[in-house]
Amino acid sequence: MSLPGHKLLLAIVVAAGLGLVGQASAYAADGFLSVADDVPLMPGLSENPDEATVFDKPGGRIVQAVASGRLDRQALLAFYGQTLPQLGWQPASASRFTREAEALTLTVESRGGLLTVRFEIAPIK
Repeated sequence: MSLPGHKLLLAIVVAAGLGLVGQASAYAADGFLSVADDVPLMPGLSENPDEATVFDKPGGRIVQAVASGRLDRQALLAFYGQTLPQLGWQPASASRFTREAEALTLTVESRGGLLTVRFEIAPIK
C-alpha cells in the first residue's frame, strides 16, 4: 500500500473510531498537516500553508503549522485528546503531547468566532 493510501486508510479508521463516519470524507480530504504527516487536521480546520515551517536538525525536527476554522475550542481539544493518543502521542496536558523525543504543543486562539490553532513540534529538551 502506498503512503498516501495508508494515510487515507488511517484517517478513515480514526474518524470511524471517533464516531465521525459521516465526516470521514471531509477528514480524509484534509487528512494530515502538510508539514507533519503524523498530526491529523481536524475536520472543519483549514491549514494555512504560507505559515508552515519545517527544520530538520540532528537533534530532531522543528515543525510549525497554523490552521483555522469556525469550531468550538473544547471540541477541538477533545478531538486531539482522543485522536493523538491513537497515533502514539501521549497527553502531557490538554494541549501538549509527547512521543518518543518530541513534544507537540497546540496553541489555540479565538477571535470573532474563528478558532486558530498553532501546531508546534520540537525535540524534548
